[in-house]
Parts: sequence; structure tokens; C-alpha cells
Amino acid sequence: MRFDLKRLFALTALLGLCALTLGYALRPPAPLERDERLAHYTAPLPKPDGGFATFYLGHSLIGPDIPAFVVQLAQAAGKPGARYNSQLGWGASLRTHWHPDEAIPGHEMMNRPPAYRPAKPALESGDYDALVMTEMINLKDAIRWHDSGHYTALWAQLARKHAPEIRIYKYETWHSYANSADWLARIDHDAEALWEGTILAQAKAYPDVGTIHVIPAGRAMAAFARELTARGGLPGMPDTSALFALTEDGTRDDIHPSDKAAYLIALVHFATLYHADPRGLPHRLQRADGTPADAPAPEVAALMQQVAWDVVRNVRSTGLAQATGES
Repeated sequence: MRFDLKRLFALTALLGLCALTLGYALRPPAPLERDERLAHYTAPLPKPDGGFATFYLGHSLIGPDIPAFVVQLAQAAGKPGARYNSQLGWGASLRTHWHPDEAIPGHEMMNRPPAYRPAKPALESGDYDALVMTEMINLKDAIRWHDSGHYTALWAQLARKHAPEIRIYKYETWHSYANSADWLARIDHDAEALWEGTILAQAKAYPDVGTIHVIPAGRAMAAFARELTARGGLPGMPDTSALFALTEDGTRDDIHPSDKAAYLIALVHFATLYHADPRGLPHRLQRADGTPADAPAPEVAALMQQVAWDVVRNVRSTGLAQATGES
């Protein structure tokens, strides 16, 4: 009996040690400190020569039209071969996209050929030069309940496993304009505190993730909104609310961009992906379905192009060489 008790105690101790070891193994790595995180961006990325094959992963703040706009801008800039595929959902988190047993809201409506391609097989093909992914809004909920840093890492690991040279970007968006009083302040805060300081700090701490760059569309929206306000409005865009789409009943959506704002966002994507000045590019584009987009007035388009270029060159995490004072 004494011998059996000794064996039982030994087995219990061994199981406890195994559980402790497993707990440490499953524990996420400590997020990168700010200096460690910024060290990823010490050297700028090489400027691409041709067009990218880009995969977009996220939700309706990507939508069908922004990737289509980016390809048209790339073609106009002499970037042959630019193309894209996507997997999208309504408000879908990266966690939802990862798990095949979780229904992606709006999957059938958001994913139409020829743009749609299932995300995991697409990235496993190694066919892409760039992965652009974004996270659900509300961002704090994505971090707390959808483990955004971890799933950002999982998607990055999958992409790099099959295409080691792929460029990976986190598309920084914005929050609802319903609380317009603090809309600009929250964009300013969230860019560093949540997008980069939490999600990317967590994601880049995992092995085999590497550097994840940023497409700073939220900051560009804020910069343009400030310019718009300072100028007292511009043709066709009297105030910041004009950045948002009209709903079927004629009221303003509080988060989804209008065609004009989608043009601004596409400029930010183009400038970040291609390290190219968007000034002078066409402002009359077609939506993904081939219909003409609601184009900004020429002077509005020119301001959007300038704002996009200024923001992209002044955000270190875009991967571009930093601006040195030239316009």
C-alpha cells in the first residue's frame, strides 16, 4: 500500500509538472516593447518595380471597391501586373476568418467572383506579393474578445510559410463617427496605443511573424478631415460627414466610406504598397462592378493625394523612407 501511495504521489507530481509546462508553452509571448517594435522599421523596404498580387483579408471597410481602386491607380502609375483577391465579411474579425467552423457574417454578399478566393488556400498557394489585413471595429473588443494580436500572428505565419518574401500590412482603419466630438482624438490615440502598441506589439512577438507594416488610412482620414475643416469645406465635401456613405434612406452612415473617401483610402494603400507619389494620378475611377465611382472634384482629389503622400511618408511603420522636408 505504501508503495502504491508513493507511485501515486510521483504520478501526481509528474502530472502537475506537465500541466505547468504546458501552461507556459501555451502562454503568449510578452508583447514587444516600443523600442523593439520600432526597430522593425529601421530600414525601409525596397521600392517595388512592378505591380503586386495582393490579398485582402477583413471586412466592409475594405469592401469590394478599395482594392479595385488601388489596382487602377497602380496601372495608371505604370505598375503592370497589379491584381488582387480577397476574403471579406461584415464586421468580421481575423479570428472569425481563421476558424472554418465560424460563419463569416455577410460572406455570400461580400465575396463575389472574380475577386473572392478562400483565404487559407490562397495564402498557402504562395501566389501573393502582399497580404493586407485589418481588424474588426470596435478595436478594444477585437483585442479583448477576439485575441487580435494572436490571430494577426497566425495569418502572418501562414503567409510567410508559403511565401517567405511576402510583405504583410495591417490596414489601420477608424471608428464610428457617431461620437463625432472625439472622433479625431480617438484616431490619434488608437494608431499608437491599439493598432501598433497593442495588436502589432503582440503579433510581432510570436516566432516566424517578422515585420508587419502599417497602411495608415485612419490617420489619413483624420488629416484630411482637419484640412477640410480648416478650409471651411470644399466642393462636394462641405464637412467631415461627407467622408461617409449615404444610406438608402438618405442619412449618413457612421463608419462606411463614401466613394470619395474610398478614393482617399485607396491613395494611402497605393502610396504605401508602391512607395509612389500619388499626386497627379486619375481621380475618376470605376467601382469593382464596373460602374463609375462618385469622383471627388479635382481640387479635392489633389488635396487627398497630397494628404495621402504626406501621411504615408511620415509614418515610420509604412516601410517608406521618411520624409526629409520636401513636398
